[in-house]
Amino acid sequence: MQRIEMKAYARAGLVGNPSDGYFGKTISFSVRDFSARVVIYDWPTLEILPSEQDHVRFDSLGELAEDVNRNGYYGGLRLVKASLKKFHDYCVQHHITLPKRNFTIRYETDIPRGVGLAGSSAIITATFRALMRFYGIDIPKEVLPNWVLATERDELRITGGLQDRVAQTYEGLVYMDFDREKMERDGYGTYQNLDPSLLPPLYVAYQVQLAEVSDIVHNNLRERWERGDQDVVEAMRGFAQLTERAKACLMAQQHEELAEIIDANFDLRRKIISINPAHLRMVEVARSCGASAHFAGSGGTIVGTYPNEEVYAQLQQELTRIGCRVLRPKITE
Repeated sequence: MQRIEMKAYARAGLVGNPSDGYFGKTISFSVRDFSARVVIYDWPTLEILPSEQDHVRFDSLGELAEDVNRNGYYGGLRLVKASLKKFHDYCVQHHITLPKRNFTIRYETDIPRGVGLAGSSAIITATFRALMRFYGIDIPKEVLPNWVLATERDELRITGGLQDRVAQTYEGLVYMDFDREKMERDGYGTYQNLDPSLLPPLYVAYQVQLAEVSDIVHNNLRERWERGDQDVVEAMRGFAQLTERAKACLMAQQHEELAEIIDANFDLRRKIISINPAHLRMVEVARSCGASAHFAGSGGTIVGTYPNEEVYAQLQQELTRIGCRVLRPKITE
C-alpha cells in the first residue's frame, strides 16, 4: 500500500506585507518550526479522517468553548475537502484523466491559529502536494499558489492574496513581484528564491492567545483600495519601494538599514490600518529592547532583526511577560 506524507510550513512576511494582493512586492520566509502535514494512502473508498482539531466529543461546555477559541468552528476538514474538489477542477480544466484510485487522507498541523502565520493555506498546500504525488500530476510551481488561493477564495470565501501561497510553495526566503502587467498577462508574478544566509539574525514572536481574523483586516483594506483611497494606494507603492530597498540591503549585507526598513514597513502600515492595541504593544516592546519589528502577517505575530544576543535575551524576557512566545525561526533544513 502506497503511503505518502507531504508538508507545508508556516510563513512570515519580512517586508512589503500586505502588498501581495495589490500588485505590490514583498519578501517572506518559511518558518519551519511549524508545519501542516498531510498523509494519503490507497483505500477502497475516498475517506477524509478528522484530526485532533476536528473532534466533536467534549467533557464539558467549558472544554468545547476552549476548543472553539483554539481551533475555530470548522477545524481543517473543510480545507482538505475544498482542496480535493479544487484539485479535481484543475484536472478537469487541463483534460487530465485520473486513474481510478481511492484513498484515505488525513492532516495534522501545529501552526498556531489566528496569529497570521498562514496555517490555513499550509493545510491546502500540503494537500495539493499529497494529491500531486499520489496521482503523479505536476502542477507548475508558479501556478500552484493560484490554485491554493482559489481553494480558499472561491470554495470557502476566505480573503487573502498570493503571498502566503507563493512562500509556502517556493519555501526558504522568497522575493515576490506582483507586477500588474505580468499578473494580468501570465496570471502569476515574478518569484525568486534568495539565499537565506544573507539574512541577519531574525526572531519571530506570536501571541499565545488568538489574534484577530485576517479577513477583518483584508476586507476593509481591499474595499478602500478598490475605490481608489489615495492613502491606501500611496501606501501600497510605499510597501513596494521598501521591498526593493530591503532586497538591496540583503544583497549588500546592510543589516542596520534593513532593520530601519522593517520598522518603516510597520509605521506605514499603521497609517492605513487600525492596529489592535495588544498587537501594537508587541511591536513597542520589541523596539524598546533594541530590535526592529513589524507584523509577520495579519496580526498576532511580529518579526524583526536583533543586533546581538543581549537584545535577544531581553526580547524573550519582555515579550514573554506580555503573553508571547519568542523563537529564532528555522528557515531552511
